[in-house]
Amino acid sequence: MTFQLRENSTFRVALVQLQSGRRPSANIDAAIKLIGKAKERGAHYVQTPEMTNLMESDRARLLELVAPEESDPGLAALRDTARRHRLWLHIGSLAVKVGPDLAANRTFLIDPDGEVVATYDKIHMFDVDLPGGESYRESRMFQPGDRAVVADLPWGRLGLSICYDLRFPALYRALAEAGSSFLAIPAAFTRQTGEAHWHVLMRARAIENGCYIFAAAQGGLHESGRETFGRSLVVDPWGVVIAEHGTQPGFVMAEIDPAAVTAARSRIPSLQHGRRFELVEPTAAAVRLHALHEAK
Repeated sequence: MTFQLRENSTFRVALVQLQSGRRPSANIDAAIKLIGKAKERGAHYVQTPEMTNLMESDRARLLELVAPEESDPGLAALRDTARRHRLWLHIGSLAVKVGPDLAANRTFLIDPDGEVVATYDKIHMFDVDLPGGESYRESRMFQPGDRAVVADLPWGRLGLSICYDLRFPALYRALAEAGSSFLAIPAAFTRQTGEAHWHVLMRARAIENGCYIFAAAQGGLHESGRETFGRSLVVDPWGVVIAEHGTQPGFVMAEIDPAAVTAARSRIPSLQHGRRFELVEPTAAAVRLHALHEAK
């Protein structure tokens, strides 16, 4: 089936929020049920969060449970779900095996025929030590990606990203400059960092690029012991939060008007005003002069 772009038509987005545990089959089943409910409410595009199939902090156990994408039963079931419901299904990410001792954190965009039309591997790894003893080393679990990806929906272009990518604005500028009207940021934000930065960073990415933000999230206390922030968000191109979920599993919906992207970019045409520049570092002589001045 051929899908024609309808860039001036509105559409309904649903963001599925999960509390994924340590059993992939149970997590996929929970996602499929919520996707079906969103379809009943009239969704055209449904997004699930990062790590839809598994929230697991033990590397050996994760590698034991995941499969290559071509044989992953969860992906097959989700493709069938998209086909059955005739909708665009964006799997925020699945942990998939890419080698004997290697996994990828990979997003999948599936069309209403059940075909995978785009994939993206998370570029930026969440390797941090937080106050209170929380520590994460995604680079020990996953192979990072090395390419930015855009894909065409019937209503405009979608830029793909995952969670920690949110903190790297150059990625989103590149996606916007490549024609994206919508930016996807499915996530599993920790509660601690979410309380501090989730809303402000999402709104900033929308405002900077004149784009809608679609951010399905994990929320709650997971079997692995990790606690995530939830609050799946839809943000409009002017930076206004137009839909927000709470902290528990469920979904939230919003009506999306692509014309709002054109309107925002007309009011603040910063995408047209970007200029390349040279960064000039101080010379050794200038540093010495500054030191002499300070000494006086």
